[in-house]
Amino acid sequence: MPYPDSQLAGDERVVEHLHPHWITIVPPVLILLVAAGLGGFLAAIAPDGSAQGPLRIAIVVVGVLVLVWFTIIPVLRWRTTHYVITTHRVMIRSGILSHNGHDIPLQRLNDVAFSQSLADRIIGAGSLTLESAGERGQETLTNVPHSDKVQQLINRLSEEDSDRRTGYRAPAPDPPPGDAR
Repeated sequence: MPYPDSQLAGDERVVEHLHPHWITIVPPVLILLVAAGLGGFLAAIAPDGSAQGPLRIAIVVVGVLVLVWFTIIPVLRWRTTHYVITTHRVMIRSGILSHNGHDIPLQRLNDVAFSQSLADRIIGAGSLTLESAGERGQETLTNVPHSDKVQQLINRLSEEDSDRRTGYRAPAPDPPPGDAR
């Protein structure tokens, strides 16, 4: 889903729109599977008698609470977290009911660094630290898909933004030797 154009300046365009890496929703999905299996097992072995109905209702209520707290909320948090990289800024948006946003103009970026553990390298994720000249200083984005490539992209866009602001145009490359034009 493209990021809303109403959030962008006239000459600004979205270059990359990311959510945290999909690996962040693996634990909630595993909890869903375990909770569903355990709930079904407990409901099946509930003792016969007058307590069976209320016991099964209690199992369902606890199961629903576990699913909401440990599955639905983390999945919604993942889905509502946006890392949007445009030609002018890095936009960070998050929140399910209340929304938080932070924009870092490319011109204010002092440093962009990434870090990846061995597990991050295997799954293709990592952390991205954006250091800016603003009040907040540093912003760390976790579980960024292909954080090394995103770091290179932000650096390239930052240079292009600087060139655009100063009116600098890169000279045309020289033709290869021996090219008779």
